[in-house]
Amino acid sequence: MSAELLALYIHWPFCLAKCPYCDFNSHVREQIPEERFVKALRAELAYEASRLGRRKLGSVFFGGGTPSLISPENVAALIEDATSLFDPADDIEITLEANPTSVEAGRLHGFRQAGVNRVSLGIQALDEDSLRFLGREHSAKQAVAALEIARNLFSRITFDLIYARPGQSLADWEEELQTALTLAADHISLYQLTIEQGTRFEALFRSGKFSLPDEDEAASLYQHTAEVTSRFGLAGYEVSNYARPGSESRHNLTYWRYGDYLGIGPGAHGRITEGDDLFATRRHRAPEPWATLVEQKGTGQTQKESLVAQERAREMLLMGLRVTEGLNLTRFRERTGLTLADATNSVILDAACEENYLTLEGNNLRATAEGRLRLEALLGALIR
Repeated sequence: MSAELLALYIHWPFCLAKCPYCDFNSHVREQIPEERFVKALRAELAYEASRLGRRKLGSVFFGGGTPSLISPENVAALIEDATSLFDPADDIEITLEANPTSVEAGRLHGFRQAGVNRVSLGIQALDEDSLRFLGREHSAKQAVAALEIARNLFSRITFDLIYARPGQSLADWEEELQTALTLAADHISLYQLTIEQGTRFEALFRSGKFSLPDEDEAASLYQHTAEVTSRFGLAGYEVSNYARPGSESRHNLTYWRYGDYLGIGPGAHGRITEGDDLFATRRHRAPEPWATLVEQKGTGQTQKESLVAQERAREMLLMGLRVTEGLNLTRFRERTGLTLADATNSVILDAACEENYLTLEGNNLRATAEGRLRLEALLGALIR
């Protein structure tokens, strides 16, 4: 695996406000200690590079939280570190997540100069009522303005929308989606609203303050989403992601193809090959204790676990069946040490293929469109 491209994820844990649907590791602070945390990120990156050696770096992804709250100068410093400590691919993909508030949109030019070549905007909705419901800090007008700025600066952009919102009809969603696709460039991420544990939405949902579309309505919205995006030339290459051919997120494909990725920053996860072992790594989740650990030890890592073959197989199936291309079974065996028969329940596999939820053709296992609708339940039964 050392010959394969490494993906680097840099987690910035701070936000201006906590969205009610969000269960990511994000934190609101009255004063964001940027210099301390950037210094800690750079130190942790250097620590990991000294251990891993000069791996070939295929992508860098600044996620969060809200990494567009970092100054462009500090983003540039982190990119410079990453591309000097590792060997960058000629076509390295460097993505930064940003919100379309006027302040953050105003920084986009600086991020482009810093070396970011792909930006991901957290738009989430294109009408004011929905933006207020989702707890967003920007208006629909600001969202459109930020997209226009981004399209002029970056050859590759993407943005997120959340659908299956309370009271949203199929016609409502189609109208909003068509508007969004006229603004899109080469990629868009479209997520169904789900209720995540520990969020403000969970408490509101459980108390009956709002309801979500039922299973059949959600399935219709999902299927219609694929139809509409296809008409605009964007193919669904993963459960929630649509792109023009060749414009897929290379960083996220590393996750879905079960490649090596290094995660630094509070709560960041990683999967790193060392010798014949694949390790799952995790950093301390709380920002300030993470920074203290880095200052004391060089790293905020609190977990490093060697994954046994069956766990590798479970993870690779969970990831690989999310993407339309499916799972290469030769690589599956090389990465896990198991055959498909070793890792799955043959009765469930045969039944899933017979029901056209999965297809097994030659050296490839993939989920069909129908299978991706019920992927969570399917995988729960399929994996040994």
